[in-house]
Amino acid sequence: MDAMNGHAHHTDSHPLTPAPDLGSRLRARGLRSTPQREQVLAAVRRLGHATPEQIGEAAPEVDPATVYRTLELLEELGLVKHAHLGHGAPSYRPADDDHVHVVCHSCEKVVDAPHDLVDALAARLLDERGFAVDRSHFTVFGTCAECLEHSAAEER
Repeated sequence: MDAMNGHAHHTDSHPLTPAPDLGSRLRARGLRSTPQREQVLAAVRRLGHATPEQIGEAAPEVDPATVYRTLELLEELGLVKHAHLGHGAPSYRPADDDHVHVVCHSCEKVVDAPHDLVDALAARLLDERGFAVDRSHFTVFGTCAECLEHSAAEER
């Protein structure tokens, strides 16, 4: 679990090196691969989930404005996704990291849950309303077990 933001995430499936298709995706758009773009993508893959500020801290040689522009470009290229997990900055993660976020209102801990957790809801919304759920932005807010336990203990 990441002590900075409470995320329980795994980085084993995300190598420390940039995705091999970064260069080809950039060239297809008439752009070139730069060390800054590679460093930002590597930081996202290494951190698993991170705000632009955390990504900048992980790639200190990259200017903060460049971090933001690069994150936007990487999302357009389909290499990263972002989600809003609260009132602060968005959290970025590798695009192939498919899961649902569960956020505690009390302690702000974020836990990753399997994407199939919302399959029944997504299917029902599609069938009944013609609405397709964007799982990359799907976040469930509530109260975690520890905070529930703490609250119950205070009531005794």
